[in-house]
Amino acid sequence: MKTIQFREAICEAMSEEMRRDESVYLMGEEVAEYNGAYKASKGMLDEFGPKRVIDTPIAELGFAGIAVGSTMTGNRPIVEYMTFNFSLVGIDQIINNAAKIRQMSGGQFKCPIVFRGPTASAGQLGATHSQAFENWFANTPGLKVVVPSNPYDAKGLLKAAIRDDDPVIFMESEQMYGDKGEVPEGEYVLPIGVAEIKRKGEDVTIVSFGKIIKEAYKAADELEKEGISCEIIDLRTVRPMDRKTIIESVKKTNRLVVLEEAWPFGSVATEITYSVQAEAFDYLDAPVVKLNTADTPAPYSPVLLKEWLPNSEDVIKAVKKVLYQ
Repeated sequence: MKTIQFREAICEAMSEEMRRDESVYLMGEEVAEYNGAYKASKGMLDEFGPKRVIDTPIAELGFAGIAVGSTMTGNRPIVEYMTFNFSLVGIDQIINNAAKIRQMSGGQFKCPIVFRGPTASAGQLGATHSQAFENWFANTPGLKVVVPSNPYDAKGLLKAAIRDDDPVIFMESEQMYGDKGEVPEGEYVLPIGVAEIKRKGEDVTIVSFGKIIKEAYKAADELEKEGISCEIIDLRTVRPMDRKTIIESVKKTNRLVVLEEAWPFGSVATEITYSVQAEAFDYLDAPVVKLNTADTPAPYSPVLLKEWLPNSEDVIKAVKKVLYQ
């Protein structure tokens, strides 16, 4: 094993797949000459050249469309958005073309493409740069949605996403690019659609994904001091969702808290809550509690932003609520 940063895990995954398959290429704003806005493509231009690591104008709709079209001529593009907030400019290409090519062509065309970049908040960036769209994309048949929380998962899942014959939305975090973690020295690929139990417990199940899961870990450490045992599930893939792992855990602990950095209405947490009440209602000893951001645009003020985001204290309160403490 070696210890590398999240950004390095992303770069290694892309580089390894580009060495493996000449049809894979990267395009996006500042991915080439600048080595990526977050240095996640550092050194790739030097290795692969300007035909495979392509700087684009600030025109998300245009380069998303070019990339989608290129899949029909045998290419496997990786499209980097500086933030998924900017993907809204190109969302027509993602929703109306990438997600539907296979079905609308009667299976004649596949669309092996990865759209990747940061999601959710990253500090004081204001309302239009702090949005989480996992549930938006996961609502679309034809798309897979992956949201890793650490370098090991990021590398293994990104390699799987690049090899996938369907479009994958791969969502990262600006605040995780510097995070360090262990990854194997050799090649490995993780399956899309499989959650992982990151911490085993007996009293309550906490389901989360992405960078906000760190708050669940903090809460679990504090609760352990009080004799409360938390099982933490990292969803890793929002769609397809690993409902089985969640249901089996809830059947053991009989209680569920869902932690998500997104607005509460129609969220991923809402879908999880429905699935559990539909498939494990008789096992629940308390109503499910879901923790989301406040139902407002993200504030710029650091004081308001702290209140807007769920944190470990909120998780502790939620756990004690489902335990009737």
